[in-house]
Amino acid sequence: MIQENLNKIKELIGEFFKKTGLPVEVKVKEIQDTTIPVNIKTDDPQLLIGERGQTLQEMQNLLRMVLRKHLGKEERFFVDLDINDYKKKKAEYLKEIARSAADEVYLSKKDKELPPMSAYERRVIHMALAGRSDVVTESAGEGPDRRVVIKVHP
Repeated sequence: MIQENLNKIKELIGEFFKKTGLPVEVKVKEIQDTTIPVNIKTDDPQLLIGERGQTLQEMQNLLRMVLRKHLGKEERFFVDLDINDYKKKKAEYLKEIARSAADEVYLSKKDKELPPMSAYERRVIHMALAGRSDVVTESAGEGPDRRVVIKVHP
């Protein structure tokens, strides 16, 4: 059902960013399953990304609420908002950290605790190492202090 509303979704997202008053180029990609990928290009990305991606995350949540209001609350979908490929670059960076930390854990045979991360960032780490048989990952801590711990596979 979400696919049939693609034109309305594009219109609503365009209006949303027009109301911010910021000069941005909005591109809504093809809906994948129940995810609406939205890419934004702007000359001042840091304003929309915020510290550690916090503003980006909040805008993504706000955009999802606006769309739910107009499309109906029973409709299940997710919005994947990216600004100047920030999330794409961040995911590649996190995957490299994951590989490097996993190699360190395997060689040293000592657990490694990564710094606190958002749920999205932790998921990237877990997924990056899911195919490895020499290490395992788990999340530890609560709230904003939640982090990934990499351990030698038992």
